Amino acid sequence: MIFDNSSLTPEQFLSEYWQKKPLLIRQAVPGFSPELDSDDIAGLACDELAESRLITGSFPEQDWQVRYGPFTDKDFSTLPEARWTLLVQDVEKHYTPLQSLMNRFSFLPRWRIDDLMISVAGPGGSVGPHVDQYDVFLLQVEGRRRWEISESFNAALLEDCDLKVLREFSAEQEWLLEPGDMLYLPPGIAHHGVAQDSGMTWSIGMRAPSGADLFLALGEWLAEKDDEGGRYRDPGLSTPLHAGEIDVAAIARFGEFLHASFPEDPDFRSFLGKFLSRYRLAHEPAPPASTVKPAALVKAFERGKKLRHNPWTRLFWIADGADAQVFAAGAEYSCAVDFARSLCDPERLCRLERSLPDAEMALLCELLNLGHLYLEQL
Repeated sequence: MIFDNSSLTPEQFLSEYWQKKPLLIRQAVPGFSPELDSDDIAGLACDELAESRLITGSFPEQDWQVRYGPFTDKDFSTLPEARWTLLVQDVEKHYTPLQSLMNRFSFLPRWRIDDLMISVAGPGGSVGPHVDQYDVFLLQVEGRRRWEISESFNAALLEDCDLKVLREFSAEQEWLLEPGDMLYLPPGIAHHGVAQDSGMTWSIGMRAPSGADLFLALGEWLAEKDDEGGRYRDPGLSTPLHAGEIDVAAIARFGEFLHASFPEDPDFRSFLGKFLSRYRLAHEPAPPASTVKPAALVKAFERGKKLRHNPWTRLFWIADGADAQVFAAGAEYSCAVDFARSLCDPERLCRLERSLPDAEMALLCELLNLGHLYLEQL
């Protein structure tokens, strides 16, 4: 089972619902007791390191206004009684115990999981009907929220608005979610959530890079290579009927060049690991106050300390036979596959102990000193 009170297996979910159709799971997390309340989220929204927004307005009035944090206590004390929403991104990185909630989604590749966004809303609070281009799990934590969705809709957006709100919206399906209920939405489905009373919705987003994201980074990477990614070639070129025309054959050759060249380049794996480990990274990991050396790390293990991931670091690995490349926030490191698995798996990482080869201890120290890992007393 992937959620409580559901007989759905990970394989069933991925084959029947993932990026295909919505799924409502009643009491996916029954009796869920949030570790943060609305006051905690408001306090986090006052932190300059947090990404937060305060939205007022409603549909169909389309009287939307948005302000960006950090906020102050005065901003919250002057809020209207209804029709407002506070959104805070990356909450699980600011408050690391929430990583346990994110671990519920380990049936998905870790590099696909983006962040936990928490929405605190007054009665009638909403961000308007909109379309996301990523998968999202919407967990109702406090209060009730009505969700309406539509798969056939006019994609035109409201003009002169800081929010990407649909100009028109007509619901095809709707559900009322209560605490513990969860709604999964694949990309490209218009949805509109309205708080029925004061409450919180926790959104686990699975953002994927766009073509623009990928090609922009790819262009920067190619510019650093000696051959700049190779050149377009056209052996067997025939005399054109019209010299000024970019003909069908040329267009096809460009398409083949773009789609076939890069994956064949052994460095493309390195590019992809670096790119995905930096994608949507809001903050750079902070290094420790003092440098950690292997002898100090051994003593830390002896005192019962365990290694943890810095929540702002994205750690992934790519296998190459018995060896692997580990990627941490855009940097690359070499090690054995089994050790890479341990580095990138939180449960395996905290079981690492002092009896490690020197090269692996040295890599642990390097990752510690760059802030990708930290030591915690359990």
